[in-house]
Amino acid sequence: MPTTEEVQAKISAFSTSWVGLLIAVLVVYKIAYTVQNMILAKKMGCKAPTTFLQDYALGFRNVGEMLKNKKSGFLNNFTLQRFNQFGDTISLRVAGNVMFITREPENIKAILGTQFNDFDLGIRYKQFLPLLGDGIFTLDHKGWKNSRAMLRPQFAREQVAHVKMLEPHVQNLFAHIRKYQGQVFDIQTYFFKLTMDSATEFLFGESVESLRDESINMVPTGECDVGLKTRFADSFNDAQTVLATRAMLQQLYFLVNTTRFKEACKDVHGLTDFFVHQALNTSPDELEKKSKGGYIFLFELVKQTRDPKILRDQALNILLAGRDTTAGLLSFTFFELARNPQMFDKLKEEIHATFGAGAESRIDDITFESLKKCEYLKAVINEALRMYPSVPQNFRITNKNTTLPRGGGPDGLSPIFIPRHSTVAYSVYATHRHERFYGKDAEVFRPERWFDEGTKKLGWAFLPFNGGPRICLGQQFALTEASYVVARIVQEFSSLKSFDEQYPPKLNSQLTVNLEDGCHITLT
Repeated sequence: MPTTEEVQAKISAFSTSWVGLLIAVLVVYKIAYTVQNMILAKKMGCKAPTTFLQDYALGFRNVGEMLKNKKSGFLNNFTLQRFNQFGDTISLRVAGNVMFITREPENIKAILGTQFNDFDLGIRYKQFLPLLGDGIFTLDHKGWKNSRAMLRPQFAREQVAHVKMLEPHVQNLFAHIRKYQGQVFDIQTYFFKLTMDSATEFLFGESVESLRDESINMVPTGECDVGLKTRFADSFNDAQTVLATRAMLQQLYFLVNTTRFKEACKDVHGLTDFFVHQALNTSPDELEKKSKGGYIFLFELVKQTRDPKILRDQALNILLAGRDTTAGLLSFTFFELARNPQMFDKLKEEIHATFGAGAESRIDDITFESLKKCEYLKAVINEALRMYPSVPQNFRITNKNTTLPRGGGPDGLSPIFIPRHSTVAYSVYATHRHERFYGKDAEVFRPERWFDEGTKKLGWAFLPFNGGPRICLGQQFALTEASYVVARIVQEFSSLKSFDEQYPPKLNSQLTVNLEDGCHITLT
């Protein structure tokens, strides 16, 4: 009979042999996979990527660098510096997997347009599911097509009614600005409240009224629970912050699922469900009566579906797109205008000549059509979108072996092979600051560039609202709202000064981007 020591030795030898065999199988598989991809790449006319950033820590060092720069407010500049150093398309390892990242417009065109069917959202659905559910920004294929068909009519209507709906919220904003009596304040805080209020009124027919508070002698009204209304904006922000981290962790997203995240999602769903059930329990005649004051998203969507989950999920997807992006755009616009008094004066001249100012303001003249005719206002908005695109970086996952047209060979101009299930990220932020398209002053805020002939031929080098089949449905909606708010502030206040010393500013990169430290100004 063998001794205990002999049994343990046999078990140890058996375990060692199996571990060795497993390692050998994995090595053989890796070699075979690499050789197969090399053969496929050659058949497709591809060359090896110009740049591969090696990380012998299986890509977790890269994750650490990204998280560190995200926390410090310089993630997008960190990415830009990498492109400037290594070229317009880079391959690297992230969290164990090879990832490709590009700022080359031809590649972005392929991902979003000409090779659209080769790319999916991948695991975004699982990453964003707890907050956004089954909506237009989380779904692929048939689900996405159905969502887009359902939502497209909601953004094809005349925008004038929406512009008129903004005015009461703008008046609340003015009350907050005036309470500072020319002292420094952070206007970004109020832009987020403004867009939350206007977006929820557009979506639900009742605003969460985050601008109505005791500091301006106002209190929230409406039928919804005031406590739920009060918590909604903070919970929505907190949930988004977690979603951004989950996205950055790629396949390891499930590691971030905190108690606060679950509570935030519950708050957001609770208020949205209240309005959904309110709409579902209202007769068609009553809905029609309630809509007389202006267009209401949920009331129109109820005509297409009675499924409460679809209604909630789509409403939250639109809220994400409409609220944060516009608030960020407004904040960046005033951040730059405050630093450039001559630009503010030029804009003021155009707005005053077109719509009047102060007590002589012709508010009824500010419409969707008239705002589009304000050329310098458009240039200012375009320049803010160029330097600070609302979604600075995005990604797709390949659903088949495919290629990108640029990024291979010594000069980076040859196609590269992209294996199936690869993550391909694209940085609009870095594209928008590329000297090849915007000249030596690409890092300078200069609205006048939009009157240059070259900017009319940018194509895929200017992509503030995405492109291809998934181009933003609410593009005109967002531009109209931002333009209206800028015009009204310029009408009401003649002096703007900046009190932010950091430049370039730190950016808070979540699903969208805003100013990490806020926008500190005076308005009188």
